[in-house]
Amino acid sequence: MVGCAMRILLLTPPMTQLNAPYPATPYLTGFLRGQGYDVVQADPALELVLRLFSRPGLERISQLLRSKRKLSRVGKWFLENEERYLSTVEPVIRFLQGRDVTLAMRLVADDFLPRGRRFDALGEFPEDEFGSDRLNWAFGSLGIQDRAKYFASLYVDDLADLIREEVDSRFELSRYAEKLAASAPSFDPLEKALKAAPTLVDEILDEIADELFARYQPSVLGLTTPFPGNVYGAFRLAARFKSLSSSVRVIWGGGYVNTELRSLSDPRVFDYMDYVTLDDGERPLLNILQHIVSGSGPLLRTYMREAGRVVLKSDVGQHDIPHRSTGVPTYDGLPLHFYLSILEMLNPMHRIWSDGRWNKLTLAHGCYWKKCSFCDVSLDYIGRYETASADIIVDRIESLIQETGQTGFHFVDEAAPPAVLRGIAERLIARGIVITWWGNIRFEKAFTPELVSLLARSGCVAVSGGLEVASDRLLKLMNKGVTVSQVARVTRAFTEAGVMVHAYLMYGFPSQTLDETVDSLELVRQLFAAGCIQSAYWHRFSATAHSPVGLSPSKFGIQLLPEPTVTFARNDLEFEDPVGTDHEALGVGLRKALYNFMHGLGLDSDVRVWFDGEVRGAQVNPTYVEDALSAGLGLKTAASGSVQKKISKK
Repeated sequence: MVGCAMRILLLTPPMTQLNAPYPATPYLTGFLRGQGYDVVQADPALELVLRLFSRPGLERISQLLRSKRKLSRVGKWFLENEERYLSTVEPVIRFLQGRDVTLAMRLVADDFLPRGRRFDALGEFPEDEFGSDRLNWAFGSLGIQDRAKYFASLYVDDLADLIREEVDSRFELSRYAEKLAASAPSFDPLEKALKAAPTLVDEILDEIADELFARYQPSVLGLTTPFPGNVYGAFRLAARFKSLSSSVRVIWGGGYVNTELRSLSDPRVFDYMDYVTLDDGERPLLNILQHIVSGSGPLLRTYMREAGRVVLKSDVGQHDIPHRSTGVPTYDGLPLHFYLSILEMLNPMHRIWSDGRWNKLTLAHGCYWKKCSFCDVSLDYIGRYETASADIIVDRIESLIQETGQTGFHFVDEAAPPAVLRGIAERLIARGIVITWWGNIRFEKAFTPELVSLLARSGCVAVSGGLEVASDRLLKLMNKGVTVSQVARVTRAFTEAGVMVHAYLMYGFPSQTLDETVDSLELVRQLFAAGCIQSAYWHRFSATAHSPVGLSPSKFGIQLLPEPTVTFARNDLEFEDPVGTDHEALGVGLRKALYNFMHGLGLDSDVRVWFDGEVRGAQVNPTYVEDALSAGLGLKTAASGSVQKKISKK
């Protein structure tokens, strides 16, 4: 089988982050090559952006705009400044790729870049008492490179707005046509979009597909879709490849498929895809490749179409590849020097997601806690926990450094296990391997000041983790296994060790009251003010089909609403919460407050200032944060504090 003439091309469809490849194809490429297969990989999402954000790409957009009878304000602005955009777009992209750093001196000049509406953000930051530059507080007088990167990122955002408003309303820099796929019970909207007249973005993606096919001549196309914003691109690529060769076989998998397509029954999907796999891809891929060669053989967790019906093939004798045996991921074939480092927010922790390229590595499969009631713990990617030894992981780290020449690592675990992190840190230090790393953790008591100090010495610069809500009642209902005071102590330990902390926050959990939500914001304010966290993000709770809440809603006091017939995707579930809190009204104020906190603004304000209407009357309970106060952090409530004057309106 391995010796047969089979070329496998692995792709991540548009769109994902622009600063680094998504890790699925590097992992699968490394694994399949280790099994003797001829495997190549490419990144059509990056290629799509580079073609759009180029002089020829903008010229095509300009031609389209001039053919339209009516333009938005963004479209008119572009045409008024067309020559400036055409002359600056390619230098800006080279700068964000790190290939033309001397351009920074010109990028920060007032007259170099056309400044669209995204540059309005510059007016939101306070001047000092002497009226000096609004950005000096962020970059100082010498931070030319960062300031230039910020301006260049705003410029790119302006052009992305132009594409979304005038070329293709589905386009965003990190997702494409997301609404067509997210929890879509029917395949109809996707198929309608695929059969509609192509947009300019579609045309360019088709051109990229043509070139990839001509370059690699694959007999098998593998598409991984981690998010809903990759799904439309996956189907478009599949359709194009099949139009170029009737013999190419298309295999589809990834996080979106694993989560949302477990009720798949629409046979039209298989007009585009030949095989659809669930959960870990290594073993299903090996079986499918054998099946393609021989026309038979066992399959594992694989959808196919037989006699016009969708069937799920899963031989009970097949077993997944252990995490320790999945091999070393490889970035071979991906243009690492052409990814873009984007700096859209001046918060030092928040920028870590988009600024700089990180080697991605998984320390363990699944989650060692796997109990949170809002999480998809019933699915394999969470529920099946396996580790590799610290020595194997550090060997993989060394291999990736040798291949890429870069020493930055993002550990992409659901939650990195403390014991595994300790072993890795000890071996990195013992071997004298110098890396910079960050990852996601649980704010649990195992992260003592001693362990945190060890992690920092091994190269840890940042961690993210779920605080979710500042309510011990809700944390218990969520089965988080942490308390408010514990989170305060752990985050403080990381900060004191020089490690930045990002907190994931949640609002709208079943039975969450208005007062509890405002209380949560108050504790978040205190954690920012005390330096325990440097960045955060509010997520609106969603009852998902594979979480304990979705599986047993009555245990959480909610009732699921009737669902439509599902033949395609199923994930987010509509429900009624008898508590009746208006979470939509709260969301705007919560996000506005965080935006200010991450810029150092509004930290002395009564948190109720961020809300309108009845929310202003919410009770901020000083005793509710006593556990955090007892941790010795010196936190103080601001329930009756004066409102700080300088607050951003964003």
